[in-house]
Amino acid sequence: MPSAIKGVLIECDPSIRALILHIDTKTHGVIIQELDDTHLLVDENRVEYIKSELNRLLAKNTFVPEDEK
Repeated sequence: MPSAIKGVLIECDPSIRALILHIDTKTHGVIIQELDDTHLLVDENRVEYIKSELNRLLAKNTFVPEDEK
C-alpha cells in the first residue's frame, strides 16, 4: 500500500537551495525531494527549523562595517 508524506514546496534561488541542502546534511529528513534547481519539497514539520537555521546562517555570513558595531 502506498504511503504519503505531507510536504511544503519551497521555491528559492540556487544559493538558498545550497544552504537548505547544507542544513539537510546536518539534520537528515529535512528534504523529501529535490525537484529542480529552484524547487525543493521539504517536511512540513521542519519549515520553522529551516527558517531559523537559514536566518542563523545568513546572519553569520552578513558583513557589518566596523563603524556600525
